[in-house]
Amino acid sequence: MTPAQRHDVVDKIVSDHHEFEDVFKELEKHEGAAQHRRDLVEHVIAGIVRHAVSEEQYVYPAARRVLENGDEIVEHEIEEHSKAEEVMNEIEKCNTEDPKFDELVDKLIDDIRHHIEDEEENLLPKLRQACDSAELQELGEKFETAKKMAPTRPHPMAPDRPPANRILGPGAGLVDRLRDALSGRNS
Repeated sequence: MTPAQRHDVVDKIVSDHHEFEDVFKELEKHEGAAQHRRDLVEHVIAGIVRHAVSEEQYVYPAARRVLENGDEIVEHEIEEHSKAEEVMNEIEKCNTEDPKFDELVDKLIDDIRHHIEDEEENLLPKLRQACDSAELQELGEKFETAKKMAPTRPHPMAPDRPPANRILGPGAGLVDRLRDALSGRNS
């Protein structure tokens, strides 16, 4: 890996994937108090939502533009995001003591692991090959900036394609962060 690639968008995405996996492993132990598990789930959901929104705002449009089969790849990735968002939405409605909670968390973990595998084996290597280092660096900066403004909760009905997601995403993010602060949610 060259110094220019160390902090590019691909590395940032893969770093997020590793962070999600660490939380997944902790959740799969099925240990700790119900509130601790809820806190872990809410933390990883917030991270996944911010990550997905940022990909949809900047990474996927770049992939559509530079990859030969970019539209096909991106549509598949967006479909996986949508399915995961529906599961996250159900988790948020579910009481931690309900057996359905663990089933939904397990489904989310499986879905996100599949998505990560798809991205890391298909999209990301192709993106790295198709873009020069300056573009990957710039995408990485936009990706990180977007994550700071992105929603922290699933919004299954929200637009997932530019320009609407770039316009509405920061507003939903602000509302989510206010809700998080008022409820004491760790996002």
